[in-house]
Amino acid sequence: MDTMLLAIKILVAASIFFVWVVRYNNIVKEFEEYGLPSWLRDLTGILKLTFAAMLLLGQHDHYVTLLGALGIVALMACAQIVHVKAGTSIARRLPSFLLLTLSGIIAYRSL
Repeated sequence: MDTMLLAIKILVAASIFFVWVVRYNNIVKEFEEYGLPSWLRDLTGILKLTFAAMLLLGQHDHYVTLLGALGIVALMACAQIVHVKAGTSIARRLPSFLLLTLSGIIAYRSL
């Protein structure tokens, strides 16, 4: 299961990196669409990238991995709340729900 857990960590971290670095313009548009301030967008990006790095760098320290996973769970839960309040489709909610679920699995396995 360690190989599967590592694969999940890499998938979560790579997904966050792709969305917040490669497709950053989409993030800017999305935060504007939801009426969220730019400082919150920047703080969210910093936290997500930091938590994603913690998943990968905490291989020998379960507390680092746990903190990274729980941080992503919290941010994805907030994303779900924003999506529900904005009335977005289930298809637009799915990526954050999947990251929330996968990060929850990582957190559970890090206990």
